[in-house]
Amino acid sequence: MRGFIFRLIINAVALIVTAAIIKGMEFHGIFAPFVAAVVIGVLNAIVRPVLLVLTLPINILTLGLFTFVLNAFMLQITASVVSGFNVSGFWSAFVGAIFMTIISFVLSFFISDKGKIEYIVVKTEE
Repeated sequence: MRGFIFRLIINAVALIVTAAIIKGMEFHGIFAPFVAAVVIGVLNAIVRPVLLVLTLPINILTLGLFTFVLNAFMLQITASVVSGFNVSGFWSAFVGAIFMTIISFVLSFFISDKGKIEYIVVKTEE
């Protein structure tokens, strides 16, 4: 449960940072990023695997780059479902999906599957 909450917070922070960077993405309200993070999580768990299977040939031809188009599509679906979250067009969603992927990856690097914060200890010999 703690891992789920950390992932939710990571996705919400990634959405907030992405909306601050990308001109065509904006949030209205305090809870909209958290609701959007939940919706993205549900879409990624249910809809995304089906879309990945259906678009497998084009994904293979583009060496996986078509996945960014699917992520942009998921972001646009989320914006249409969540009130208080707006994405102005496909290119804003596309660039936003790339930024979200990078930010979520970097933040998730420090969180284990059990929800514990990981850190690196460097030991030096004298």
